[in-house]
Amino acid sequence: MSEKTIKFKVLRQDDPNSAPYEEEFEVPYRQNMNVISALMEFRRNPVNTKGEQTTPISWDMNCLEEVCGACSMVINGKPRQSCTALVDQLEQPIRLEPMKTFPVVRDLVVDRSRMFDSLKKVKAWIPIDGTYDLGPGPRMAETKRQWAYELSKCMTCGVCLESCPNVNSKSDFIGPAPLSQVRLFNAHPTGEMNKEERLETIMSEGGLANCGNSQNCVQSCPKGIPLTTSIAALNRATTLQSFKNFFGA
Repeated sequence: MSEKTIKFKVLRQDDPNSAPYEEEFEVPYRQNMNVISALMEFRRNPVNTKGEQTTPISWDMNCLEEVCGACSMVINGKPRQSCTALVDQLEQPIRLEPMKTFPVVRDLVVDRSRMFDSLKKVKAWIPIDGTYDLGPGPRMAETKRQWAYELSKCMTCGVCLESCPNVNSKSDFIGPAPLSQVRLFNAHPTGEMNKEERLETIMSEGGLANCGNSQNCVQSCPKGIPLTTSIAALNRATTLQSFKNFFGA
């Protein structure tokens, strides 16, 4: 019997300015094999289905445990993490493409600066410089901490931005992940000190008003983060902030 193989069609691109092209590969099947394992096989033996020697495929990865978010790509038309994409559960040939929301660096590697810049824009951090000990700090109420923990699972993978129709090259929309982080850090007793500043930021161009409520983000999030719940809560918070700005404190 011939050895069972898995077929892949990979959309490749040599550099940011070159045209994309498709290349086909085959890899010997192994039980419980994921897409990352297949890509590793291609790297060890970069030969396509025509028997031609080619360049190894470039892709991002780190933890291989769906924690770092680095290995995001479009698999069979769906943005997801390639470390948890098992070949047994995928229709063949398996099509691998880079996420289209972000500029391609090479092959399946993309530049996610857009998302990281948005996180900087909304100041998704607790502003403590660390120059002296501030003590243990205030505690969060248990009920608040439980849902805040769910928001903290975000691994900045970019899948929610890729699935959102409002995040594209013609829009300044910051996307679901940065918005959800605004809610997370505004809920923290220390982060609340910059609450108004964050709300003012998402009330400006490219912020909350650009959300079309397609709800693709919450359906595609690999961590099941309630992104649309965060967006709804922020709609209420920004409305109250608007009244406060108009009528005064």
